[in-house]
Amino acid sequence: MRIHVKRTGGFGGIERNATIDTSDLPDAEDWRALAEHAVAEGRDTPPVGVPDGFCYQITVDGHTVHCSDPRLTDDQRKLISRVLKEGS
Repeated sequence: MRIHVKRTGGFGGIERNATIDTSDLPDAEDWRALAEHAVAEGRDTPPVGVPDGFCYQITVDGHTVHCSDPRLTDDQRKLISRVLKEGS
C-alpha cells in the first residue's frame, strides 16, 4: 500500500509532503487498517479550515481525501503523524 500525505497552510504556509510504501513493512496490516479508517472519514473536497490551521490531502493507492485541523479524527491524526515522520 502506498500512502501519501500533503500538508498545507499553517502560520508560515510551508507545504510538507511525505510518502510511505507499506508493502515490505512488518506492520503493513496495521498501516492498512489505519489508512482505511482515515480515508473513510475524509472528504472528497477540501473542507473549510481555520485561520493558520493545517489542511491535509491523504492519498492511499490512488484514492484521495481531504481533512483539516481542528476537525481531524484520531485515525487521521495518527496516520498523518506517522507518514510525515516515517515517510520520505
